[in-house]
Amino acid sequence: MLNRRHFAKTASLAGLGLGALGMHAAEAPRTKRKFTLCLACGPIGVPGDPQMVIGWASQFGFEAIEPSPQFLGKLSEAELQAYLGEMKSKNLAWGAAGLSLDFRGSDAAFEQSLKSLPEFARSLQRAGVTRTATWLSPGHKSLTYVANFHQHVRRLREAARVLGDHGLRLGLEYVGPKTSWSASRFPFVHTMAEMKDLISEIGRDNVGFLLDSWHWYTAQETGADLLSLKASDVVLCHLNDAPAGIPVEQQVDNRRGLPCATGVIDVKTFLGAMIRIGYDGPVVCEPFSQELRQMPPEQVLAAVAAAMKKAVALAEA
Repeated sequence: MLNRRHFAKTASLAGLGLGALGMHAAEAPRTKRKFTLCLACGPIGVPGDPQMVIGWASQFGFEAIEPSPQFLGKLSEAELQAYLGEMKSKNLAWGAAGLSLDFRGSDAAFEQSLKSLPEFARSLQRAGVTRTATWLSPGHKSLTYVANFHQHVRRLREAARVLGDHGLRLGLEYVGPKTSWSASRFPFVHTMAEMKDLISEIGRDNVGFLLDSWHWYTAQETGADLLSLKASDVVLCHLNDAPAGIPVEQQVDNRRGLPCATGVIDVKTFLGAMIRIGYDGPVVCEPFSQELRQMPPEQVLAAVAAAMKKAVALAEA
């Protein structure tokens, strides 16, 4: 009898304890996103006047803007400080600049463009920009995979060294659609796993991923693939959607849509993984939509901002 009473009392206390634990777990705060919604005008077909971008970004609720190295390089120190002051007043951070380097062509073209890379890097460093990014062609007409791999390692390692000397990280984007990589005689890097190999071989700690939800989807990758990365592995993210009714193997790279337009691309999983790993960089909308390009700038900006905010809300739900 005593044993039964002891058991009942213990079980009752344990139940209370589990209930409290469950309540505590339910009340535990969710992981908050650290990434910023970044306005990049080129991919959405809006004129990229740096003097107008700050106002647009603030008006439509963006949190970062894509830097223009050419614009920044021409500013005097006073003009630069005024521009940065305006950004600060609107609570805007920097996104990532596109990499100005010809690394896909001949050795001569690469060596020539490499000479101007330090000036490019200095103009960004001077303005406080810390990220650059570019894409890799998913195939070559004459170089085998191994030869192309070695060429990319050599060239991008040199570029990363220059960028690193100026406090800049380099994000590399693989191109996932089968219609892209199968069009070349010799396919090249077009998956996350292959890009991991390339980044590892480059061997510079300032080199990471430009992750694009489109290429993640067309490479038929999963949330687990995204969660295999650390926040420090990701330099930039692109967000978009794919047209409905087309098999993934037949999707064409420049035919995309705004995030959440069709639901073909699982932006909830994509952005949710970025929240979980603590990614703290810019997220850019890259829909390549001809329909958007025919609309007035303010209408485009409103549509892009709404789509991105909807995607974030899904990921945070």
